[in-house]
Amino acid sequence: MAQPVVAPEHYINRELSWIAFNQRVLAQALSEHTPLLEQAKFSAIFSNNLDEFFMVRVASLKSQIEAGLQTLSDDGATPSQQLVRIREGLLPLLEQQQAHYRHYLKHQLAEHGVQLLDYTRLSRRQKEWVNAYFQSAIFPVLTPLAVDPAHPFPFISNLSLNVAALIRDPDTGQQQFARVKVPQKNLPRFVQIPTELSEHEPTPIYTAVPLEQVVAFNLELLFPGMTIEGHYFFRVTRDADLELRDLEADDLMEALQEGLRKRRRGGEVVRLEVADEMPDEVVDLLMEGTAVEPDDLYRINGPLGLDDLMSLLAIPLPQLKDKPHLGRTAQALARTQKTRLEDGSIKPEEFESIFSVLRRGDVLLHHPFDLFSTSVEEFINQAADDPSVLAIKMTLYRTSKDSPIIAALIRAAENGKQVMALVELKARFDEDNNIQWARQLERSGVHVVYGVLGLKTHTKITLVVRKEKERLRSYCHIATGNYNSKTASLYTDLGLLTARPELGQDMAELFNYLTGFSKQQNFRRLLVAPVTLRKGMEALILRETEHALLGRPAHIKAKMNALVDPRIIALLYEASQAGVEVDLVVRGMCSLRPGLAGISDNIRVSSVIGRFLEHSRLFWFANGGDEEMYIGSADWMPRNLDRRVEAVTPIEDPLLRQRLETLIDSYLNDNSSAWDMQSDGRFLQRFPEGDEERAVQRELINGWRHGLQSVA
Repeated sequence: MAQPVVAPEHYINRELSWIAFNQRVLAQALSEHTPLLEQAKFSAIFSNNLDEFFMVRVASLKSQIEAGLQTLSDDGATPSQQLVRIREGLLPLLEQQQAHYRHYLKHQLAEHGVQLLDYTRLSRRQKEWVNAYFQSAIFPVLTPLAVDPAHPFPFISNLSLNVAALIRDPDTGQQQFARVKVPQKNLPRFVQIPTELSEHEPTPIYTAVPLEQVVAFNLELLFPGMTIEGHYFFRVTRDADLELRDLEADDLMEALQEGLRKRRRGGEVVRLEVADEMPDEVVDLLMEGTAVEPDDLYRINGPLGLDDLMSLLAIPLPQLKDKPHLGRTAQALARTQKTRLEDGSIKPEEFESIFSVLRRGDVLLHHPFDLFSTSVEEFINQAADDPSVLAIKMTLYRTSKDSPIIAALIRAAENGKQVMALVELKARFDEDNNIQWARQLERSGVHVVYGVLGLKTHTKITLVVRKEKERLRSYCHIATGNYNSKTASLYTDLGLLTARPELGQDMAELFNYLTGFSKQQNFRRLLVAPVTLRKGMEALILRETEHALLGRPAHIKAKMNALVDPRIIALLYEASQAGVEVDLVVRGMCSLRPGLAGISDNIRVSSVIGRFLEHSRLFWFANGGDEEMYIGSADWMPRNLDRRVEAVTPIEDPLLRQRLETLIDSYLNDNSSAWDMQSDGRFLQRFPEGDEERAVQRELINGWRHGLQSVA
């Protein structure tokens, strides 16, 4: 098949599309319909997203420029042009975020008893308490560093908050510059002051002052005998991507640990943030010391590092937060939860193993609406304790620090079962955590492997092998999300529990591919990257095009995190021109231009941003009336299709297919938390405009589950 090509003018730059996504996140923070502390949360997410964007994407573009590469992006832009457009796109968003914090969020929180005060606004008693706190909890760990001919410019660690101090010697009259790093590792960003010291009426519930201000207004204790003439805050962002070659598996952990040490020491500075009021001469000194260009400088009119606003969610004010969502046990698994009597025994008549449920039929899970703990974790726990289970194999990409699943795998190994865990050491920003898990699992007798050389293992799969009546039966879990208890309550994800023999055989061969020297090129039902997923997805799109040309029902509905693959985009354009209706729900980056006359008239793209991070991927094809649906871990991106190990499974049960189609239709029909993509890459938010308000996440929370009750 000839390689389809997308003309540059028909492609949205992926970096600018990502900025548009983060703008939609910021819109949640700016919305008056978002509870106040949730506004703080979304502002923190916006900042955290931006930090990672600079550490990885901007750093990559700058590395290309440094290497003299002028490779054009798919939309025809050079690395330098992309950096200019990134800056132009970000500056107004940063001002919106800071204006919201200064002029709205702080004042509204104060009206509800939450005071985020500047040091200069503290009362005398409050200042006395803060100064005493500084001397007892902060002063001993500070290290002021002078900059002069005898003291070179100090190393500034990645994402650290710093105080630039201007100091004058009263004896010589000479002005000097010093840097003080704000100690954030074991201290809160917002130092809480006892409320009884407040002179406001009524007494506030929470009063705090930023940690960096506590340091800045006590500088005279660090430089006794000197005159403090000014202090200004700054922060740097460094290249934090880890480049790992195709190393022998035995060398991978050592190489990764060295890479992490380098990351902590820091790569090149890719962004310098300074307080807006910082004098030009201080800015020039910092720019020279950090070796940044003018376009890397960002003047911020407000506090730096607003990702720390996330800590405000700990304030016990439920009326300023979303109502707690606890989820429920999937209907089909209701009797699989062990009910214990007072003596510790289990009521046998009220208990049914997950394995017996799966022998009757597939179970579809939708988190966080279906509890992760009573479904996926219970599946692993029962496998660990069941004497008939012989083996457990699973992939671990990201998992929580106190993971019940890790504990279950260790227990299974101690129970004498064959346990294999593929721990992906290269999961970005989780590498250190995964190294620790890998060592703990190995010490417990679990067989730990680190994946396929040259590929990142991103698939989320588990295989349980059980002996039943002189035969072996396989039970599988295939999911869109990680085996992470924490994110399972924050992300929307889908999972399939099944005992279908063909899927079990595919999973066994896929694990052989991951752990051995298998060169498996074909699978029965699974679509597996990098072997069959790309050609499988391309064939499904081409089939819809053929159906349309023959006058048969032709429609594609898909939901994913990102769509940037040029070949997939080209095929979708061809499908649209053939008459295929294409409806896409893309959370983040989308490089396809919908609604272009003669190119993509039949393609519509929307994005849903809500309380939970949309993370599920599902793909529905009308197929001339014989509908097919798939779920899995892969987005339509080159890295997922070509450079990662991914698994996408068909949904065989007609009732589950129907329920998933109902689910994706509910995303497409959302009229209050959805955004419509325009052909120029902009997104416009939908509003009910007289219709009944439909917000899919809210409806799922409230119990309208779109028929997603699990079916046994």
